[in-house]
Amino acid sequence: MKSSRRFLGALVALCFTAVAAFAADASPAGTWKWTQQGRQGGQATERSLVLELKDGKLTGTLKGFTAGQFEVPDMAIEEASFKDGTVSFSVTREFNGNKFTTKYTGKLAGDKITGSSESPGREGGMQKRDWNPTRAK
Repeated sequence: MKSSRRFLGALVALCFTAVAAFAADASPAGTWKWTQQGRQGGQATERSLVLELKDGKLTGTLKGFTAGQFEVPDMAIEEASFKDGTVSFSVTREFNGNKFTTKYTGKLAGDKITGSSESPGREGGMQKRDWNPTRAK
């Protein structure tokens, strides 16, 4: 009887340790990369995002890139959160005196995030795109 309780206790402890280790690995921290198609089928650009998770707070930077004749600078992410495996944040850009906000959301699974981004489109509508970055090794 005592050996059964010890075995059960050890099994429960092992399960808690495994869950804790998995939860620690389930962090969005790192460098993420994806290819983003240009507007109306334009040239795709390689994008990069650096995320940090400290004390439950998600911060990061969407790295700049070159798109044709335009240079887009690095931008800090805003309204960022990581809860129940979901990464969510927004980025605000300014172009010709106008501000544009793109919202990103996705579910973390190992070294992949599967989700979408939503940004203002032409003619006032919203443009939704797949957003599926992978963690850079």
